[in-house]
Amino acid sequence: MTRSKHQILVIDVGGTHVKARVSGQREERRIVSGPTMTAARMAREVKRLVKDWKYDVVSIGYPGIVIHGRPVHEPHNLGGGWVRFNFTKAFGRPVKLINDAAMQALGSYKKGRMLFLGFGAGLGSAMIVDGILEPMELAHLPYKAGKTYEDYVGDRALKRLGKKRWRRYVADVVTRLKDALEADYVVLGGGNSRHLKDLPRGAELGYNRNAFVGGMRLWKEETKRRVTSKRSPRAEPSSKSETRASGLAGTPPSSS
Repeated sequence: MTRSKHQILVIDVGGTHVKARVSGQREERRIVSGPTMTAARMAREVKRLVKDWKYDVVSIGYPGIVIHGRPVHEPHNLGGGWVRFNFTKAFGRPVKLINDAAMQALGSYKKGRMLFLGFGAGLGSAMIVDGILEPMELAHLPYKAGKTYEDYVGDRALKRLGKKRWRRYVADVVTRLKDALEADYVVLGGGNSRHLKDLPRGAELGYNRNAFVGGMRLWKEETKRRVTSKRSPRAEPSSKSETRASGLAGTPPSSS
Protein backbone atom coordinates (compact mmCIF):
# COMPACT_ATOMS: atom_id res chain seq x y z
CA MET A 1 0.00 0.00 0.00
CA THR A 2 1.40 3.39 -1.00
CA ARG A 3 2.31 5.61 1.91
CA SER A 4 0.59 8.98 2.11
CA LYS A 5 2.71 12.13 2.19
CA HIS A 6 0.00 13.98 4.08
CA GLN A 7 -0.05 14.65 7.78
CA ILE A 8 -3.46 13.22 8.65
CA LEU A 9 -5.63 14.31 11.57
CA VAL A 10 -8.01 11.49 12.53
CA ILE A 11 -11.07 12.28 14.62
CA ASP A 12 -13.14 9.48 16.15
CA VAL A 13 -16.53 10.85 17.20
CA GLY A 14 -18.26 8.83 19.92
CA GLY A 15 -21.23 9.18 22.22
CA THR A 16 -19.06 9.84 25.30
CA HIS A 17 -15.78 11.18 23.87
CA VAL A 18 -14.31 12.68 20.73
CA LYS A 19 -10.76 11.39 20.24
CA ALA A 20 -8.05 12.79 18.00
CA ARG A 21 -4.66 11.68 16.77
CA VAL A 22 -2.31 12.82 14.01
CA SER A 23 -0.20 10.57 11.80
CA GLY A 24 3.36 10.10 12.95
CA GLN A 25 2.48 10.54 16.64
CA ARG A 26 1.34 8.10 19.31
CA GLU A 27 -0.36 10.69 21.50
CA GLU A 28 -4.14 10.55 21.64
CA ARG A 29 -6.16 13.52 22.84
CA ARG A 30 -9.83 13.57 23.74
CA ILE A 31 -12.71 15.75 24.80
CA VAL A 32 -16.00 14.80 26.44
CA SER A 33 -18.97 14.58 24.08
CA GLY A 34 -22.63 13.80 24.70
CA PRO A 35 -26.09 15.22 23.91
CA THR A 36 -24.79 18.80 23.70
CA MET A 37 -21.98 18.01 21.25
CA THR A 38 -23.06 19.64 17.99
CA ALA A 39 -21.01 19.45 14.80
CA ALA A 40 -19.94 23.09 15.13
CA ARG A 41 -18.87 22.60 18.73
CA MET A 42 -16.93 19.46 17.84
CA ALA A 43 -14.98 21.26 15.12
CA ARG A 44 -14.31 24.24 17.36
CA GLU A 45 -13.15 22.20 20.35
CA VAL A 46 -11.06 19.75 18.32
CA LYS A 47 -9.25 22.60 16.56
CA ARG A 48 -8.48 24.09 19.96
CA LEU A 49 -7.38 20.68 21.25
CA VAL A 50 -4.88 20.11 18.42
CA LYS A 51 -3.80 23.70 17.74
CA ASP A 52 -0.13 22.76 18.19
CA TRP A 53 -0.34 19.84 15.70
CA LYS A 54 0.39 20.20 12.00
CA TYR A 55 -1.93 18.40 9.60
CA ASP A 56 -2.88 18.64 5.93
CA VAL A 57 -6.06 16.55 5.72
CA VAL A 58 -8.72 15.25 8.12
CA SER A 59 -10.54 11.91 8.55
CA ILE A 60 -13.67 11.82 10.70
CA GLY A 61 -15.38 8.67 12.00
CA TYR A 62 -19.08 9.51 12.40
CA PRO A 63 -21.53 7.48 14.54
CA GLY A 64 -24.20 7.02 11.90
CA ILE A 65 -24.91 6.28 8.25
CA VAL A 66 -22.62 8.09 5.80
CA ILE A 67 -23.28 8.14 2.04
CA HIS A 68 -21.04 9.96 -0.44
CA GLY A 69 -19.09 11.40 2.46
CA ARG A 70 -22.12 13.02 4.12
CA PRO A 71 -24.13 12.01 7.22
CA VAL A 72 -27.61 10.84 6.32
CA HIS A 73 -29.20 11.42 9.74
CA GLU A 74 -28.35 13.31 12.90
CA PRO A 75 -26.60 11.10 15.50
CA HIS A 76 -28.71 9.54 18.23
CA ASN A 77 -26.43 10.31 21.17
CA LEU A 78 -25.07 13.74 20.23
CA GLY A 79 -26.31 17.25 19.53
CA GLY A 80 -27.51 18.37 16.10
CA GLY A 81 -26.25 20.18 13.05
CA TRP A 82 -24.20 17.33 11.55
CA VAL A 83 -26.06 16.59 8.31
CA ARG A 84 -25.57 19.98 6.66
CA PHE A 85 -22.34 20.97 8.38
CA ASN A 86 -19.41 22.00 6.15
CA PHE A 87 -16.50 20.14 7.75
CA THR A 88 -14.03 21.18 5.04
CA LYS A 89 -14.75 24.84 5.65
CA ALA A 90 -14.63 24.44 9.44
CA PHE A 91 -11.22 22.75 9.45
CA GLY A 92 -9.81 24.61 6.47
CA ARG A 93 -8.52 21.29 5.12
CA PRO A 94 -9.81 18.49 2.88
CA VAL A 95 -12.02 16.19 4.97
CA LYS A 96 -13.17 12.59 4.50
CA LEU A 97 -16.14 11.48 6.58
CA ILE A 98 -16.84 7.78 7.11
CA ASN A 99 -18.98 5.69 9.43
CA ASP A 100 -17.07 5.13 12.69
CA ALA A 101 -17.43 1.34 12.62
CA ALA A 102 -16.23 1.31 9.01
CA MET A 103 -13.19 3.35 9.99
CA GLN A 104 -12.25 0.92 12.75
CA ALA A 105 -12.92 -2.00 10.41
CA LEU A 106 -10.57 -0.53 7.83
CA GLY A 107 -7.87 -0.28 10.49
CA SER A 108 -8.47 -3.86 11.68
CA TYR A 109 -8.48 -5.58 8.30
CA LYS A 110 -5.89 -8.22 7.40
CA LYS A 111 -7.25 -10.32 4.54
CA GLY A 112 -10.21 -12.24 3.13
CA ARG A 113 -13.79 -11.69 4.33
CA MET A 114 -13.81 -9.81 7.61
CA LEU A 115 -16.91 -8.76 9.55
CA PHE A 116 -16.44 -5.98 12.11
CA LEU A 117 -18.88 -5.52 14.98
CA GLY A 118 -18.52 -2.58 17.35
CA PHE A 119 -20.12 -2.88 20.78
CA GLY A 120 -20.54 0.62 22.17
CA ALA A 121 -23.59 2.79 22.71
CA GLY A 122 -25.17 0.76 19.91
CA LEU A 123 -23.98 -1.91 17.48
CA GLY A 124 -21.71 -0.73 14.69
CA SER A 125 -20.99 -2.97 11.73
CA ALA A 126 -18.97 -3.13 8.54
CA MET A 127 -17.60 -5.80 6.26
CA ILE A 128 -14.49 -5.93 4.10
CA VAL A 129 -14.24 -8.50 1.32
CA ASP A 130 -10.92 -8.78 -0.51
CA GLY A 131 -10.04 -5.21 0.37
CA ILE A 132 -13.42 -3.67 -0.51
CA LEU A 133 -15.08 -1.91 2.42
CA GLU A 134 -18.85 -2.00 2.80
CA PRO A 135 -20.35 -0.09 5.75
CA MET A 136 -23.41 -1.91 7.09
CA GLU A 137 -26.40 -1.20 9.30
CA LEU A 138 -27.12 -4.52 11.01
CA ALA A 139 -28.04 -3.04 14.38
CA HIS A 140 -31.71 -2.51 13.63
CA LEU A 141 -32.51 -5.81 11.96
CA PRO A 142 -35.14 -7.85 13.85
CA TYR A 143 -33.81 -10.31 16.41
CA LYS A 144 -36.22 -11.31 19.16
CA ALA A 145 -39.74 -10.43 20.36
CA GLY A 146 -40.05 -7.51 17.97
CA LYS A 147 -36.73 -6.05 19.09
CA THR A 148 -33.46 -5.61 17.25
CA TYR A 149 -29.89 -6.82 17.61
CA GLU A 150 -28.94 -3.50 19.18
CA ASP A 151 -31.70 -3.92 21.77
CA TYR A 152 -29.88 -7.03 23.05
CA VAL A 153 -26.18 -6.18 22.62
CA GLY A 154 -26.03 -2.38 22.86
CA ASP A 155 -25.03 -0.42 25.94
CA ARG A 156 -28.58 -0.23 27.30
CA ALA A 157 -28.86 -4.01 27.03
CA LEU A 158 -25.62 -4.45 28.97
CA LYS A 159 -27.03 -2.36 31.79
CA ARG A 160 -30.44 -4.02 31.64
CA LEU A 161 -29.33 -7.65 31.34
CA GLY A 162 -26.07 -7.64 33.28
CA LYS A 163 -22.74 -8.86 31.93
CA LYS A 164 -23.43 -12.59 32.08
CA ARG A 165 -26.65 -12.57 30.05
CA TRP A 166 -25.35 -9.82 27.75
CA ARG A 167 -22.32 -11.97 26.87
CA ARG A 168 -24.61 -14.86 25.90
CA TYR A 169 -26.51 -12.65 23.50
CA VAL A 170 -23.28 -11.23 22.09
CA ALA A 171 -22.00 -14.76 21.41
CA ASP A 172 -25.23 -15.70 19.66
CA VAL A 173 -25.33 -12.52 17.57
CA VAL A 174 -21.68 -12.85 16.53
CA THR A 175 -22.13 -16.47 15.50
CA ARG A 176 -25.40 -15.77 13.70
CA LEU A 177 -24.00 -12.84 11.69
CA LYS A 178 -20.72 -14.59 10.89
CA ASP A 179 -22.56 -17.59 9.46
CA ALA A 180 -25.15 -15.54 7.57
CA LEU A 181 -22.56 -13.26 5.95
CA GLU A 182 -20.05 -16.07 5.41
CA ALA A 183 -17.24 -14.13 7.06
CA ASP A 184 -13.84 -15.76 7.48
CA TYR A 185 -13.41 -14.02 10.82
CA VAL A 186 -15.06 -11.40 12.99
CA VAL A 187 -13.28 -8.54 14.74
CA LEU A 188 -15.04 -7.27 17.88
CA GLY A 189 -14.41 -3.66 18.83
CA GLY A 190 -16.08 -0.77 20.60
CA GLY A 191 -15.80 0.23 24.24
CA ASN A 192 -17.93 -2.61 25.59
CA SER A 193 -15.85 -5.32 23.94
CA ARG A 194 -13.63 -5.13 27.02
CA HIS A 195 -16.40 -6.89 28.96
CA LEU A 196 -16.19 -10.01 26.77
CA LYS A 197 -14.44 -13.15 28.01
CA ASP A 198 -14.80 -16.37 26.02
CA LEU A 199 -15.12 -15.42 22.35
CA PRO A 200 -17.13 -17.36 19.76
CA ARG A 201 -15.15 -19.44 17.29
CA GLY A 202 -13.72 -17.28 14.51
CA ALA A 203 -13.93 -14.07 16.55
CA GLU A 204 -11.10 -11.94 17.89
CA LEU A 205 -10.87 -8.75 19.88
CA GLY A 206 -9.89 -5.62 17.99
CA TYR A 207 -8.30 -2.48 19.34
CA ASN A 208 -10.03 0.88 19.47
CA ARG A 209 -6.81 2.52 18.31
CA ASN A 210 -7.38 0.78 14.98
CA ALA A 211 -9.91 3.52 14.26
CA PHE A 212 -6.95 5.86 13.88
CA VAL A 213 -5.20 3.39 11.59
CA GLY A 214 -8.35 3.24 9.47
CA GLY A 215 -8.60 7.01 9.31
CA MET A 216 -5.05 7.19 8.03
CA ARG A 217 -5.64 4.42 5.49
CA LEU A 218 -8.45 6.49 3.98
CA TRP A 219 -5.82 8.76 2.45
CA LYS A 220 -3.59 6.03 1.02
CA GLU A 221 -3.65 5.77 -2.76
CA GLU A 222 -4.62 2.09 -2.90
CA THR A 223 -7.34 2.56 -0.31
CA LYS A 224 -8.79 5.48 -2.26
CA ARG A 225 -9.21 3.19 -5.25
CA ARG A 226 -10.63 0.22 -3.39
CA VAL A 227 -12.79 1.55 -0.56
CA THR A 228 -16.41 2.04 -1.59
CA SER A 229 -18.52 4.88 -0.21
CA LYS A 230 -21.89 3.65 -1.41
CA ARG A 231 -23.80 0.42 -1.71
CA SER A 232 -22.76 -1.83 -4.56
CA PRO A 233 -25.53 -3.22 -6.78
CA ARG A 234 -26.75 -6.44 -5.25
CA ALA A 235 -26.42 -9.63 -7.21
CA GLU A 236 -29.32 -12.04 -7.37
CA PRO A 237 -28.86 -14.26 -4.27
CA SER A 238 -28.15 -17.93 -4.71
CA SER A 239 -30.10 -20.52 -2.80
CA LYS A 240 -27.07 -20.88 -0.50
CA SER A 241 -27.02 -17.18 0.34
CA GLU A 242 -30.76 -17.20 0.91
CA THR A 243 -30.29 -20.02 3.41
CA ARG A 244 -27.48 -18.16 5.14
CA ALA A 245 -29.48 -14.93 5.31
CA SER A 246 -32.30 -16.75 7.06
CA GLY A 247 -29.92 -17.12 10.01
CA LEU A 248 -30.07 -13.41 10.75
CA ALA A 249 -33.28 -13.85 12.69
CA GLY A 250 -34.49 -16.83 14.65
CA THR A 251 -34.45 -18.30 18.11
CA PRO A 252 -31.92 -16.48 20.32
CA PRO A 253 -30.38 -18.01 23.44
CA SER A 254 -32.55 -18.58 26.47
CA SER A 255 -32.88 -15.50 28.63
CA SER A 256 -32.78 -17.59 31.77
